[in-house]
Amino acid sequence: MSQQTDASPCGGVVVEFECDDVKDSTAKHTRSIPGEPNCESLIYLKGPKFLIYVSGALSMWGDRMWHFAISVFLIELYGHNLLLTAVFGLVVAGSVLLLGALIGDWVDRNPRNKVAHASLFIQNISVTICSIVLMLVFSYKQRIEEIWDGWLTVVCYTVVIILADVANLASTALTITIQRDWIVVITGYNRGHLAGMNATMRRIDQVTNILAPLAVGQVMTLASNVVGCGFILAWNLVSLIVEFFFLSRVYRIVPALSVTLPGIFDPNGLPLVRSYSNTKIPLASNRSSNVHLKEITNLPLCFRRFRWLVSTCKDGWMAYYRQPVFLAGMGLAFLYTTVLGFDCITTGYAYTQGISGSLLSLLMGVSAITGLMGTVMFTRLRKTYGLINTGIISSCLHLGCLLLCVCSVFAPGSPMDHSLLVPYFSSTSSVSQRQKHTYPLTGGSNQPLLPDRSSIHWTNNTVLFDNDPSGTTPESYISIILLFLGVITARIGLWSFDLTVTQLLQETICESERGVVNGVQSSVNYLMDLLHFIMVISAPQPEHFGILVIISVLFITTGHSMYFLYAHKAKRKHRLDT
Repeated sequence: MSQQTDASPCGGVVVEFECDDVKDSTAKHTRSIPGEPNCESLIYLKGPKFLIYVSGALSMWGDRMWHFAISVFLIELYGHNLLLTAVFGLVVAGSVLLLGALIGDWVDRNPRNKVAHASLFIQNISVTICSIVLMLVFSYKQRIEEIWDGWLTVVCYTVVIILADVANLASTALTITIQRDWIVVITGYNRGHLAGMNATMRRIDQVTNILAPLAVGQVMTLASNVVGCGFILAWNLVSLIVEFFFLSRVYRIVPALSVTLPGIFDPNGLPLVRSYSNTKIPLASNRSSNVHLKEITNLPLCFRRFRWLVSTCKDGWMAYYRQPVFLAGMGLAFLYTTVLGFDCITTGYAYTQGISGSLLSLLMGVSAITGLMGTVMFTRLRKTYGLINTGIISSCLHLGCLLLCVCSVFAPGSPMDHSLLVPYFSSTSSVSQRQKHTYPLTGGSNQPLLPDRSSIHWTNNTVLFDNDPSGTTPESYISIILLFLGVITARIGLWSFDLTVTQLLQETICESERGVVNGVQSSVNYLMDLLHFIMVISAPQPEHFGILVIISVLFITTGHSMYFLYAHKAKRKHRLDT
């Protein structure tokens, strides 16, 4: 029994494979043959899936440690002031927003092994150099501040932010390469195996998101910031060697990874035409295209490069808009504009409501467990109801749980000033009379939906409250209990929905556009995260948090509505085709 799947509609890649259930039963029958040595475990350990898992775990662990540590380092460097953290968050988000399409286009145009190795090398070397600079600054901070009237300190801060931003861009490219392209090829475009690898990679990400910051935080607490930098430096060097070796081996044992689509380039290496398989260009179009190419090649090199950058960004966004899963991708991006996650914003609000740090750590652990439950639910729902229906079920579960967060705004114990929900007809207390609070200087965890997170959405690490909390406790804990109950339970549907859209992007995007479209998706994610950043700056007080919760739920509802519209169109198209 076999089924035929068009895994890449635009690219024309058609793969024959057995049904998942039949294939699994065949494998089990083969392993159960008596008298044969059981070497299945050894084969798995040498196989591409296990190598990708180990490489991904090392990369994610290093990313999570670095994301945690850099936010703390920047606060420590600037005398517990939050300016550097805010600047860094804006630089990182803005760079991915502007360069996401270019990064994706670079991934598409180059051989897979070169892209993976270059991204890996740039990321780890940037973090290593940045760690060395931080060690020097922490060790000789007073001397550095005396040189050039303190301007050398500004130079060091600038170098740290630039290197960390370069590392984040390289991490984005590596995520697009491995988790959006290599995994699809390794699974042979088998949807069941693809869902399993996506879920496993997300489970690894969930575990490292809790353990990695805890590990580096203990090192920094028990030793010093300098030792913490040295620990991160050593980890990146070792991880670079191991990941390089594992990815090289995966590239050798999976021949399909070496297949690339050709393109047309000018004498300076700039791409002129992106070629697609199964695309036929009429003769008249070819002639006009040749005239256009001659006009381009007659321009000076600097103008050609600038024109290529602009056209690449434009073509990337247009390619993203043309995708059948455009609405689903936009729906996923809208979920980034939220304060309903375990970042510094929600953590700081919880502190103002009398929640201790130890209890918050416990709640983060519970949220990680519910996130893992979401990955398990995704694989089972996809197998039973199909991928599109899995997204619908996950959306409904996510929205249903977030209704508890909306109820928390009006529940007893909420600091929300309900007069803020109506236009300023009623008198409100002045800002000077309102009690100001602060976020604790914890190195925050990232927004749960990363992209290639990890991406990692650094803007959530910015602390926005002004002074220390007064230590007063609310009259009732009902509001904060409902808030965290909604946030924790919603992560089941959240992760399942995230995996659904991720796999839809993997299955439907042409191989020739896979990098650039996912690069644009990362840009859209960061754009929506920037809106969340601006939203919190506009309403930083605990009394405003209820408004942020309501706005977040509205954005999330809009995102899921986009997915519902996509699902309706996809099902209608399927009925018409059949």
